[in-house]
Amino acid sequence: MEEENENLDPESLPIYRKGREIFDVVHQLTELIPEDNKELDMIKEILITDASQLMIKVAGAEGGGLYDLKMEAATLIRKAARDLMVQNHALRMFGFKEVRYYEIVRELLEEYRLLFIQWVSEFDQWEYVIDRWGLFNPPGVGPFDHDPDDDLPETDEE
Repeated sequence: MEEENENLDPESLPIYRKGREIFDVVHQLTELIPEDNKELDMIKEILITDASQLMIKVAGAEGGGLYDLKMEAATLIRKAARDLMVQNHALRMFGFKEVRYYEIVRELLEEYRLLFIQWVSEFDQWEYVIDRWGLFNPPGVGPFDHDPDDDLPETDEE
């Protein structure tokens, strides 16, 4: 199973493709933001950054393979998606005239959320190193647990 994932192209994943779709819609929407509004211009940068994380972090997680790295990427994706979900309020507050179109982004984010749940459920909990910070260990593994790899003899492979 691991060998299959090693050669997996992240762009073939439904979650990655949905992330690309969200990024494209956010990009098109931000093109409507007037350039002379400093506050909206800052929000535009945040929107583009958060939308890009929905693809970048999926690709990174798929390339990394280890459970703790995937969970860390998933956490950052979740934060970016949740931030995107509420940015319509900031757009409205600073007078963005086309804020009604942001509902499209919110609908796409709900579709992404469902793909995200499926994607995370497929993480291999047996492919891990102990996260000594204690945040991203698989169930049943703690930050102070003994790592059986520490018992392996050292070898010089040079």
